[in-house]
Amino acid sequence: MSKLFEPYTLRSLTVRNRVWMSSMCQYSAAPTGAGTGTVNDWHFTHLAARAAGGTGLILTEATAVGPEGRISPYDLGIWNDTQADAFRRVTAFLKEQGTVPGIQLAHAGRKASTERPWVDRGAPIPADAPLGWTPVGPSALAFGPASTVPEELTEDGLRRIVEEFADAARRARAAGFEVVEIHGAHGYLLHQFLSPYSNRRTDAYGGSFENRTRFPLEVVQAVRAVWPQDLPVFFRISATDWLSENAEDDREGWTAQDTVAFAKELHARGVDLLDVSTGGNAPDARIPAAPGFQVPFAERVRNEAGMPVTAVGLITEPAQAEEIVASGRADAVLLARQLLRDPYWARHAAEELGAQPYLPEQYHRS
Repeated sequence: MSKLFEPYTLRSLTVRNRVWMSSMCQYSAAPTGAGTGTVNDWHFTHLAARAAGGTGLILTEATAVGPEGRISPYDLGIWNDTQADAFRRVTAFLKEQGTVPGIQLAHAGRKASTERPWVDRGAPIPADAPLGWTPVGPSALAFGPASTVPEELTEDGLRRIVEEFADAARRARAAGFEVVEIHGAHGYLLHQFLSPYSNRRTDAYGGSFENRTRFPLEVVQAVRAVWPQDLPVFFRISATDWLSENAEDDREGWTAQDTVAFAKELHARGVDLLDVSTGGNAPDARIPAAPGFQVPFAERVRNEAGMPVTAVGLITEPAQAEEIVASGRADAVLLARQLLRDPYWARHAAEELGAQPYLPEQYHRS
């Protein structure tokens, strides 16, 4: 029997297998007008294909909780009811295929207001450009040399964003989502607060570990308070900035030890699963990317913090994914680019591992 294709239960929710789809921005929403940030036919087709391919749980791309929280003007959002209503078509289809629909709620912070990756390599859009705006962050510290210096968030600004996350979670549930994931990784706003590399504040939201984790935990508590108690909340984290792990780099950043300590705080506040990634906060960090290179971080959280985890990052082969789950290194795997290459990866993996693949009724003749 394949462990990868065993069901997995969190609270009252059971996912049919451990092959899940990671959030991947499509940069395909309308940037202006009545349809700004609204899911469209491209997003529907993109997500529906992976559900028909047998993926157990699908997370939407990073979906902004407010206009300034978008990475680019072309990102999805869920800060109004029009955006939420448009998601109903997606969540209904995913459920029809037996796939759990999940949404990743996000705020880009200082990494906001950029071009799509295929336009000028995702260059920053100036605040005075037609589609640009001034980013916000924990400190007035730009992400990179060409990036716009963000406005430092006031405590009133932080309270507003906490409310935006809670409002977005309410809309997500009304839209039919069954999992909500809070994006605290890859150098976006919550990660910016967590890391001393990007958080230079001297108030109650900066300095010590307790202070730097305060705002992300306020977001978690606000989301958990409005999300149904019988449904799970995920948190995506970058387990390391890849600074302290490099002996030649003396910059202080977020570490794996920090992640374990923070995971315990998250778990105590009702987060059910930690989605463990790495990097994204220091643009010049040296990352030793290789197949499964982030799995040890997930395994450490699972062992030391005692909470469920997913592993992600260069997981491409069925046998590799099976070993990660069967050996107890993670409770599920999240695939990203591999699912762009093969929407039916779950079906092909099931066949290779001797499990029963999911087939829509229309495909039973194949």
